[in-house]
Amino acid sequence: MSDFYQPFEKLIPIVVMGKRLQVPENNLLLRQLQYVCPDIGTGKYCWNGECRYCEITYQVEPGGPMMTGGLACLIKARAGLRVTKLAFELRYNLSEALAAAPVAED
Repeated sequence: MSDFYQPFEKLIPIVVMGKRLQVPENNLLLRQLQYVCPDIGTGKYCWNGECRYCEITYQVEPGGPMMTGGLACLIKARAGLRVTKLAFELRYNLSEALAAAPVAED
């Protein structure tokens, strides 16, 4: 499965729906989410921005600029990213991982 990821040296913290996740740096967000939930690799995602199944609303850093909409297959997450809304397909695939993840401290 490591062939799917861009080279990375460390995991970075991001917050998804109020839960803290550790994901590999230097990767697109959809790939980073696949790291915590391998089911994403078998989801209905097109991986090129056409299907919109990975649509999200996010904030680059806490207290930063307003929320922005985007596609997880086109965004590279960096430490501190906060995802506040997930498309149904992503919510479904991530439901178990999010349930098991610790609550993020603000």
